[in-house]
Amino acid sequence: MSIHRFSSGSDHDADVDSLDGRDLSDLVRSFIEDEHVATTTTTTHHHHHSDSDEDHSVNPNSDLEDLLKNTSNDSFLLILRSLVSKAVESLETFDNSRFLSRSGSDRRRNAMALLRSYGFNAGICKSKWESSGGLAAGNYEFIDVTCTESSIFSSAQSQSRQRQKREQMEIGMRYIVDLDFAGEFEIARPTSQYTRLIQLLPRVYVGRPEEMKKIVRLVCEEAKRSLKSRELTLPPWRKNRYMQTKWFGPYRRTVNQTSSPSSSPSVKSNDRFSAVECRAVGFDAVCNGPNGECRFALPATTRTR
Repeated sequence: MSIHRFSSGSDHDADVDSLDGRDLSDLVRSFIEDEHVATTTTTTHHHHHSDSDEDHSVNPNSDLEDLLKNTSNDSFLLILRSLVSKAVESLETFDNSRFLSRSGSDRRRNAMALLRSYGFNAGICKSKWESSGGLAAGNYEFIDVTCTESSIFSSAQSQSRQRQKREQMEIGMRYIVDLDFAGEFEIARPTSQYTRLIQLLPRVYVGRPEEMKKIVRLVCEEAKRSLKSRELTLPPWRKNRYMQTKWFGPYRRTVNQTSSPSSSPSVKSNDRFSAVECRAVGFDAVCNGPNGECRFALPATTRTR
């Protein structure tokens, strides 16, 4: 993946290098199926028409649960999920103008700033693409976090414990954080089967690209099945190719805390949070990083074993 640096951020190519043969073939198959969905006969529609649409042999709910549970002993991911969950909860409930913001973009930037204040290499990613070959134009915004050795700091951990955790981490691994993941898969008149599937999705998703691609593909296939059973056409913005491009298309990454000078106040990543503010998030501040930044030690009751 090539990266071009700019003062306002860095441009990144689409995540095609990480696609294995199966991913590539699935994208091609999905594209072919999408192109021919409009030609599906009425007889076929009636054959599949049911509220549950459970006549297919696979169990998408079970497959989705397996993908969501697959952390492969990734200690960095487990800690990141816990911190993101508590940060989002704090941003939504803490009655302070420094934290609260009603726009989705500002919420993401506030969450990103909090993650950076914790010591994480977090950034805002803005993907944007033009229409081509059946792909509708679009844009999207989400958070990513790159695993670095300095991302996690806990003064209570022994050197052997820290070494063990580092061995379980993949330095340089990129993680996706989406604050409204489940909402991206809403469709018209969903079947009961699709409704149950969507209920399994987390509202806030934190995970690795490898699992995320499979999750998106699985849910998009079930969305198409649900719409087909209702004799509805799959909209361009719910096709697998479009959905994959949101998170894995070309994007610009920035760590700016505000989108514009007129934006509402955001969290300052260089601020040393007070003890009250830190405890509101659920973690103890340790402001002794190499540059004086605050990092967070996991409380004994929430520390990942």
